[in-house]
Parts: sequence; structure tokens; C-alpha cells
Amino acid sequence: MEKRVHNFYAGPAALPTEVLKEAQAELLNFMGTGMSVMEISHRSKEFDKVIQEAEADMLKILGLSAEQYTVLWLGGGATHQFIMLPMNALEKTDTADYIVTGQWAERAHEEGAYWGNAHVVATSKGEAKPYSLLPEIKQENMSDNAKYLHFTTNNTIYGTQFWKFPEAKPGIPLISDMSSDFLSRTFDASKFDMIYAGAQKNIGPAGVTAVVIKKSFAEKTFKKKLPKTLDYNLQIKKQSLFNTPPCFNIYLVGKVMKWILNKGGLTAIEEMNRKKAELIYGAIDAHPEFYKGYVTVKEHRSWMNVNFNLPTEALDEKFVKEAKAEEMVGLKGYRDLGGIRASLYNATSVESVEKLVAFMDKFYKANK
Repeated sequence: MEKRVHNFYAGPAALPTEVLKEAQAELLNFMGTGMSVMEISHRSKEFDKVIQEAEADMLKILGLSAEQYTVLWLGGGATHQFIMLPMNALEKTDTADYIVTGQWAERAHEEGAYWGNAHVVATSKGEAKPYSLLPEIKQENMSDNAKYLHFTTNNTIYGTQFWKFPEAKPGIPLISDMSSDFLSRTFDASKFDMIYAGAQKNIGPAGVTAVVIKKSFAEKTFKKKLPKTLDYNLQIKKQSLFNTPPCFNIYLVGKVMKWILNKGGLTAIEEMNRKKAELIYGAIDAHPEFYKGYVTVKEHRSWMNVNFNLPTEALDEKFVKEAKAEEMVGLKGYRDLGGIRASLYNATSVESVEKLVAFMDKFYKANK
């Protein structure tokens, strides 16, 4: 059997083994074409089936109808959406509301401010430990005429996650960057006018971003003439095929969609992710003076990105080194934060988390 380590990288991250094996089996001969999916035309009937099924399956998982929503497959990562959204939605005098809960939310706000008036509704940056909790969000702090309210559901770097989504003022579109917890739990997707997510956390490899857009929102909001590759309406009209899309990446996302459906949809995925989070936070809470969680409010903890520090930097380094020797990789914390970060995306198995928790107990006993 192929060697497979226990992968806790924050992204690009683990992909389901079943998906990788399917792709491996089809790599040289996709759908009887005698070619790889990386070699066929993006306008062929074979690839058309790939992209159409990926969209249909994603909407099915989200409980959304194709009559009301569409999915775009775009390049540039979620970071590209930070500027593409305000370019399409804002005139220079328009206002958009932003909730800032981490570095990526901060960058989204910065790009919005580059293009229009980006108003900060709430932020947790100024806490003693920046972004260690979610801020209080009040509608009275929101703009009456905002073109949209934008927030990031999960904080990949610091490890907070929204369990109750912010509510915009009546009539204001709700938009979210869900890159690091997309399709990891059940939620009402119909509350959103637009969701975007870089694939490399939960739904596929780096190189493609899924953008789920409510058609009525697009028709009402996106009215500007823009360079074609930056124009949402044109991308919708061309069904992501204005130029050559990231074909292999979309193909793999499509396989991950079928993997989620075969698992039992988001209900089953949520239960698996709940179990993983309970295991690792249980290990942290058992020894809080040794494993010091970064997030200060338990109710704000992320299921996807678990951040903690040991008593010294030397122990942090020792933990990472010894874990790697036991085939657990990707545990070094984000460069600006240090410590340990374990990312528990959908394809990270319960067995991998159990192994990590057992290692944490052993490491504590040996180094307390």
C-alpha cells in the first residue's frame, strides 16, 4: 500500500484518499478518450459533463436550486475575489460593510477600501490577543445603504469560527468568504447572496475558487462594464468558459462533491468534524497550562483550525519534530503566530486525529 502520512496542513490540505485513487485510475484514459482530463478540450462534451455535474452536485449539497443560483469556477484564489467583488458591486462613492475577524477578512476589507467606501461594522483586531475571539456584531453599526455585508466564516490563522452567522440589515445582500470551512457542516445557504471559497481546504486542490452566486443578486448588482475576465455577469453568461478554466482542479472538486454525497451529505460530514474537534479540544482542555489554546472563548473555537502554544518555543519545535517522526505533518503554526496549528478539514480522518491526541498525551507526560 502507498505510504500516506497524517496530514494536518492548513492548505493545500488533505484530499480524500478515495478521490485520489479514482483520479489516479483515470489519469491516462479519462472516460475512454485515451487522454487525461488535463489533455482534453475544455469545450469537449466529456469536460462539459465534468463541469456541469460539479455544479449540480455542489448546489445539491447546499440545498440550492439551479434556477436561483449558479456556480462559477474561477482562478486567483479567494484573494482574487477580495477585489473582484467590490469592482463589480461598488461605484467609488458606494459603501460596503465588512466584519473583520482575521488576516484574510482584513485583506478583503483593504481591497474593498481600495475600490469604494469599506465600512468596518465590527473587528476583534484590537483585542489583547488579536483575533482571539469574535467581535460583537450590532446592526446599529451597519450602513443603511450598504451594497453588501461581507464576513469570513472561519479564521484559518487564529482559529475562530462563526457558529451563528451575522445578519445583515433588511434588504442588504449577505456575502461570505467560506474558504476554510466550506461544506464542513450543515447551514442554510439560501441566506447568502454570494459565497466564495478557495478549493484547497475542503473541496479540492489549489488553483480553483468556487463562487456561488444568487442570480437575482447578480442581475440587480453587477451592472458595470469591466474588463472581461473580471466581469461576473460575463463569467455567468459563459458558464466559467470565457477562457480556459482550471480543468483538472474542477474535475477533482467534482469528485470531492460525489465523495461528500456518498458519505451522506453535510449532516454526515458535520458529525465527523464534530467528533474530530471534540477529540483535540478535549486534549487541550485536559492540560490547559501545557496546551494553551489561542482562542479565548470556547464557543468561538474553530472545528477546522486548532491553534495552541506550548510553554516554550523550544517545546513547540520539539512537538513538531517528534510528531513528524510519527508521520504527522503540517503542525507548525502560522509564521506570524507560532505555536502549533492542526487543521482538521473534511479529508483529515478521525483516525489521524486520534493518533494526534494520543501523541499529545504522551508528549505532555514526557515534557510537563
